[in-house]
Amino acid sequence: MDAARRHLLATFGMAGIAVFLPVAAQPEENPRMYGLIGKMRATPGQRDALIAILLDGVGGMPGCLSYIVAQDPADADAIWITEAWTDAASHKASLSLPAVQQAIAKARPLIAGFDSHVETVPVGGHGLPKA
Repeated sequence: MDAARRHLLATFGMAGIAVFLPVAAQPEENPRMYGLIGKMRATPGQRDALIAILLDGVGGMPGCLSYIVAQDPADADAIWITEAWTDAASHKASLSLPAVQQAIAKARPLIAGFDSHVETVPVGGHGLPKA
C-alpha cells in the first residue's frame, strides 16, 4: 500500500478510511487518547463537496470525542481534519462502520491528495476528558 493511500485511510478519520500505521498497544486499564491531524487536498473546485461528505454522518462513531473539518483560508482546495478518539482501537473500529465505508467511496474521486498527517496523543482540552 503506498504512502498516499495509507495517509488517506488514516486521515479520513470519519473514519479514517484505514489506519496509517499500527499504534502500539496500551494497557487496557489506562488507554491513551488517540489523535490525528491531517491536511487533505480536494480536486480543484471540489472542496465544499468534499467537506459535505466528510461532515455527513460524523455523529455516532463510538469513541470519537472530536471530529473537526476546517477550510484552509490560504488554499482554496485544502482541508484540515482534526480528530480526537478515546483510544486508537476506537478509531480503527470506526473504519468498518457502513456509513464510513459509504463516505469513503463517495469522497475518493474528490480527493487530490494529502499534504501532511500526524498522529497525536491528546491530553485534554475543552470538551475532552482529562487524561
